[in-house]
Amino acid sequence: MREVPVSWLDKFWRRTSLVQRLTCVALVPTAISAVLLVTLLTRHQMDSLRDMGRATADAIAQQAASVSGEALREGQRRDLGRIAQSIVQLPQVARVRISDPDGEILADRVNGAVDDDESLTVTRDVLDPVKHVAIGSVTVEVSVEAAVAAQRAGVQNALLWLALSLVIAVAIGWSTARWLSAPLRNLAIAVRQLGLGDRTVVVPVTDDTEIGDLQRGFNGAASKLLHAQIGMEREIAQATEELARKNAALEAASVAKARFLAAASHDLRQPLYALTLFSSGLAVDEFDPVRLNRIAHIQECVESLDHLFGELLDLSRLETGAMRAVPADLSLDEIFEEVSVNFRMVAEQHDLRLVVRTTDLWVRSDRTMVARILNNLVSNALRYTRCGGVLVGARRRRDGTVRIDVWDTGRGIAPEHQKHIFDEFYRVENGPEAGRPESTRRGLGLGLSTVQRLAGLLETNASVRSRPGRGSVFSIVLPRVQPGEAPRPPPAADEPAPRRDVAGMRVLVIDDEPSILAGISYLLGSWGCEVMTAEDAQQAMEAVHQWIQPPDVVISDLRLREGTGLDVIGLLDRYYRRRPGDPPPFARVLITGETRSDYLRNVDTATMPVLHKPVSPERLLDVMVSVWSVHHAAV
Repeated sequence: MREVPVSWLDKFWRRTSLVQRLTCVALVPTAISAVLLVTLLTRHQMDSLRDMGRATADAIAQQAASVSGEALREGQRRDLGRIAQSIVQLPQVARVRISDPDGEILADRVNGAVDDDESLTVTRDVLDPVKHVAIGSVTVEVSVEAAVAAQRAGVQNALLWLALSLVIAVAIGWSTARWLSAPLRNLAIAVRQLGLGDRTVVVPVTDDTEIGDLQRGFNGAASKLLHAQIGMEREIAQATEELARKNAALEAASVAKARFLAAASHDLRQPLYALTLFSSGLAVDEFDPVRLNRIAHIQECVESLDHLFGELLDLSRLETGAMRAVPADLSLDEIFEEVSVNFRMVAEQHDLRLVVRTTDLWVRSDRTMVARILNNLVSNALRYTRCGGVLVGARRRRDGTVRIDVWDTGRGIAPEHQKHIFDEFYRVENGPEAGRPESTRRGLGLGLSTVQRLAGLLETNASVRSRPGRGSVFSIVLPRVQPGEAPRPPPAADEPAPRRDVAGMRVLVIDDEPSILAGISYLLGSWGCEVMTAEDAQQAMEAVHQWIQPPDVVISDLRLREGTGLDVIGLLDRYYRRRPGDPPPFARVLITGETRSDYLRNVDTATMPVLHKPVSPERLLDVMVSVWSVHHAAV
């Protein structure tokens, strides 16, 4: 909209108060009328004075012409001088001059100083009384100085009285304007207080005119506004209380859900672990292809169930805020190598290529969360890729960050699905993958949602670019730092080579689930181990009494019916450790279905590895060999 220019008069008028405006409106016409009246009267009086002076001068000149006619005809200069002298002595006559027809001055008399500005000059011809022809002229100058001075004094007196009357008018107008504007001023103050939050303001009703109606209307509006505010505050308080109650209920439900998921995960992992052990035991010494295929399907189903439970538990931990980022300087190459080790065999089983490009880039982030993000992205890429492979790489950016990409040659994601791909429980249904078991194909749709939530904890976002039929690329951006010193494992040239099997190893297994004890006993026995089982501390002590030497490895569950596996391991440790400072009498491994941090905070993972159920036989074998090697080197 085009702005209208504002003149200085408008700006001045806007800055004046209501009292000033009313005073100005009342005073200006009066002042203008008085000034005009004085000016007109003064001008009229001056004109009248000049007319009177001119008439007086004309009469004196006429009289002088008639008196000096005889002397002028006779050429008597002395008589003309006496006539001029007598005339100049008349009041207001300043000068008399008598001249002949040729203009020669015959008599010239002056009364004081002559001021041309304050005098009037009249000239009359002198006629011959006989011939009636001009025989000379008489010039008379009449002074009006005294009259003008008197007039000026009158004007000054008039102006003085005018100024006094204007001052009185200003005082009266100002008082009247204040009296008239007082109700409006009170209304303005009340409106300002109302705007500042004072809803109890009331203005007195001063009269029954339009101003009184305005005052009554304001009081009514303020009263209604007060009642509306009280009602609104009451409703807001009720809504706030209801919202707080619902938030508390929601938080309680969220905590209860997290606890339920954690408890359900623990309880459901128990039979899954037993099923894993029995299925692995069934595969021992089995050569029938049909049975081996069935066993493989069972193991795939168990792995799929464990993956689903893990997704639910991770989502619960993210929602309750149990996970916190711990930033540190990380070498991406180490994390890439971990991802390669985790999924290389999975890719080979499905005839896919997993390419992890080495890099010298370092980032500032949480190692566990970055590894979990990449594991989820690579797992998701392998799940939905039929042929080709998956590529993991990192690229340096100009803004001081690093972009980590996970490429795949899968079927791609349609544009309408890309904006929802990171939502919870959102899955793209594009038909089953050929040659893939259903258990490895289906999920809850929480993997990418977990990725996005973890990325949010790392103060970044996960993004996707995809072309249907060509593949997809998932990316995250992390802050880049200068490369640091990567930890190097100590040289082990003088250490004995670790054992490659566990045959002949004495293993004590502690768990309160008989099915798990039976399954792991069968599995360890198939590996050539000497196995003892126990469900509590008393059975554990009875079992070790059957051995002359301490067990090589103790594998215990964390939660038992009576106490914890840590209590039982501590009891066995005190039983075999003769003197303080002696090396640990046996290696120990903790296996649990519990993932809550408050249950695991007292576990020293440096000396006691923690495995989460269900544990694959290959993972269990690797950990047993590792802990026994460390224990053997310490002894």
